[in-house]
Amino acid sequence: MNKRLAGWLFLACVVVVLDQGTKYLITQWLSFGQRVPVTPFFDLVLVYNPGAAFSFLADHSGWQRWLFIVLTSSVSVWLLLLLRRHASECLLPLGLALILGGAVGNLIDRVLLGAVVDFLYFHAGNHGFPAFNVADSAITAGVVLMLADQFGLAARGARAEKEA
Repeated sequence: MNKRLAGWLFLACVVVVLDQGTKYLITQWLSFGQRVPVTPFFDLVLVYNPGAAFSFLADHSGWQRWLFIVLTSSVSVWLLLLLRRHASECLLPLGLALILGGAVGNLIDRVLLGAVVDFLYFHAGNHGFPAFNVADSAITAGVVLMLADQFGLAARGARAEKEA
């Protein structure tokens, strides 16, 4: 394994450790549904999400757990292959490593608990963004970095065509 790939895999592992560590602390500190105000717009809250993003499919009978386990496992293998292929680059593998770490962090929850632990809750009055976690944040940042990489490559390609 080359050093660059090892570095990206290490970053993915750091995300998993941070995600699982914060989830462990929250589950030890809070009871299910308990909210602790931190600022006027941010609370810590312990909720379990058996669905996907924004609680998609959360109200189903449990089959979605296995769907998301298989889907996340498959995507994680695909991300590993992409990381190996693009390890020498900078922005794209950074995004891939963050997504991989987040996916594995949430996968661990699904396998062990049947649902993902969410605890970061931003709100304005009675209107709030669905609670999320460190893994979700890493996935979101990773997607933004992947998009930035793709649009950056497209912009460079367009400039190169104009110059030619």
